[in-house]
Amino acid sequence: MTDDIIRAAGCVLWRRSPVDGKLEICLVHRPKYDDWSHPKGKLKRGEDPLSGAVREVAEETGRTCTPGARLPTLRYQVNGRLKEVGYWAAEAGAGTFTPDSEVDRILWLSPTAARHRLTRPRDRDLVDALLSALHLA
Repeated sequence: MTDDIIRAAGCVLWRRSPVDGKLEICLVHRPKYDDWSHPKGKLKRGEDPLSGAVREVAEETGRTCTPGARLPTLRYQVNGRLKEVGYWAAEAGAGTFTPDSEVDRILWLSPTAARHRLTRPRDRDLVDALLSALHLA
């Protein structure tokens, strides 16, 4: 039954470092789970997944973004229900991060450092998908 599926969306948010111009990926820390992940969240009823992904980036990082290539959809179980999270590559735009109870920290890391910092192995595959989408793999 598709109503039992938890639908969510997010982005692998990237930028060029203001210091050396190298690629950096934004990770968010969620204190509720004490984990590091890509910005993502549940879709609102009737919300288009891409719109939801852009909204989640703004809510969790304070940044606007320009979505690009579609990345893999991750599927996994959460409390006995299937969760599907659609992802896009997204270039970071302007904005300022403000910590709150949902996301208390963000980090801009190199792809290698991001892979090591991500809590869940499934999220690491998205780093490789981003590099491939940006033709850097």
